[in-house]
Amino acid sequence: MKALRLTIAVLSMLAAFAPAQDNGVPAGGKWTKSEMEEKMTGLKRVKFDLPADNYLPDSEARPEVMIFCVGGKLKLADFHPHLKMAGPNRASFWGRPQMHVIVRIDNHHDTKNWNWVNGDFLAMDEDTTRKLIGAQIFKVEFGSGEGPQIAEFTPAGLNLSMVRQACGLRPEKP
Repeated sequence: MKALRLTIAVLSMLAAFAPAQDNGVPAGGKWTKSEMEEKMTGLKRVKFDLPADNYLPDSEARPEVMIFCVGGKLKLADFHPHLKMAGPNRASFWGRPQMHVIVRIDNHHDTKNWNWVNGDFLAMDEDTTRKLIGAQIFKVEFGSGEGPQIAEFTPAGLNLSMVRQACGLRPEKP
């Protein structure tokens, strides 16, 4: 039931930002920022978007990282590979399906288990998100139907004061 609620929350968050995708403004480096205000609550919704430097085989779109913030706090950080991923390869403590990934942030490598969301994308952890926003290099190795794939990003140049104001996030060293 919790997984269903999470899925609904994520999909409604993505749907809320769908019209704002075309209105993205530069946020430093290769990042863009989109904003909107919830009509009923007046809360500000902000999305930061970073496209990958590379295309993956059999994909028409570059992978991307999306950071969603609501009311000045981080709500979600997602990795969208834009291709068919291999199935989840582990379950979380709570039984949610997850995918084991290898992450490179600058010269630091780490293994992570990110929540699998409807087979479309992976929900990143807050620790990785904090390290990503201050990094020069970010790479994600994940499983696909064709075997391991690596999405390569250049997150350098993000306006960190924008992120701090919109999400309450400060960068961390890897």
